[in-house]
Amino acid sequence: MSEVYALRRARLRERCKAGGSQSALISRPANVRYLAGTAPRGAVLLLGKTDDLLLCAGPPEDRPAEGRPDEALRVQTLPGSAGDPAVAAADLAEGQRADTLAVEEHHLTVARHREIRSVVPRLRLTDLGGAVEQLRVVKDEEEISCLRIGAEIADQALGELLESILVGRTERHLALELERRLVDHGADGPAFPTSVATGPNAGRRAHRPTDRRVEEGDFLSVCLGAAYRGYRCEIGRTFVIGTSPADWQIELYDLVFAAQRAGRESLAPGAACRDVDRAARQVLDSAGYAEGLPALTGHGVGLEIDEDPQLAPAAMGKLDACVPVTVEPGVHLPGRGGVRIDDTLVVRPEADGGPELLTITTKELLAL
Repeated sequence: MSEVYALRRARLRERCKAGGSQSALISRPANVRYLAGTAPRGAVLLLGKTDDLLLCAGPPEDRPAEGRPDEALRVQTLPGSAGDPAVAAADLAEGQRADTLAVEEHHLTVARHREIRSVVPRLRLTDLGGAVEQLRVVKDEEEISCLRIGAEIADQALGELLESILVGRTERHLALELERRLVDHGADGPAFPTSVATGPNAGRRAHRPTDRRVEEGDFLSVCLGAAYRGYRCEIGRTFVIGTSPADWQIELYDLVFAAQRAGRESLAPGAACRDVDRAARQVLDSAGYAEGLPALTGHGVGLEIDEDPQLAPAAMGKLDACVPVTVEPGVHLPGRGGVRIDDTLVVRPEADGGPELLTITTKELLAL
């Protein structure tokens, strides 16, 4: 992996030089990990004029889930309470006789920015913007492999839950059990807080589990994800509890399933992000569910659970090959419940079989 991290830093360095910056200070944890292999708490990465350096507030912990530093990268631990690694990195950049330093203004607080300016007043600070996030959009096969394993873990945890007795158990208890199963099967932990929603709560996006108990005839919607070696995937499914689904439940489920399928089938290199959103959204719009739909149909995943690209009506840009995204339309009917179906897929060209589905738990409307 050392060559991979070195190549990533080299690509970022080229962008910095094109923007007129000789050095860059990376402070956003996911970006630090992407470029350095790990991101200990408070650590920053300096792409220096003469040397690259990972500065840490304390010794990096040897935990596989947190990653390991690139062996070719120098690591420096600040002694005791020696201050902010970001400020120390800026001071080192000036010591390397850099004239400019690109910083992640979208991540640095105003206070840290001011402190850097006070320590290196002669160093011109520029905004790096989302340069690292843009590099992270297209994944290599090692990254996709981590996502694939995470998806397998999430599928396994969800499948085991569906084989257990659900009636009478609370949303909160089921969510905790799913998160335990994720860890039992090898995940670093949940990719995000697990959502379990029953009855009138079902279908709500990012629903926080409550003490409501599962009842016969409920819709049960579940959204979970596994983090594996830092990479995060997502899966969402909706089921009916106990009896055969009611006619309105079948109708609503079939509609959301058709919308999700339309979104999945539109994933291709070169497809406009807004067109993918439109493909799924218009199925629900035409059935009279235009109001109350989520702001987006899907989003990128990786070292963070919500990355670029965004699949939304006003989204700019087009999809590239090897970009993992979610497709997650849903409908919630106040007081009745709803349906959400969510998959993680990797954009692939038609010659390679089209979009690769990572989350494979059945999307059939099961009565549990």
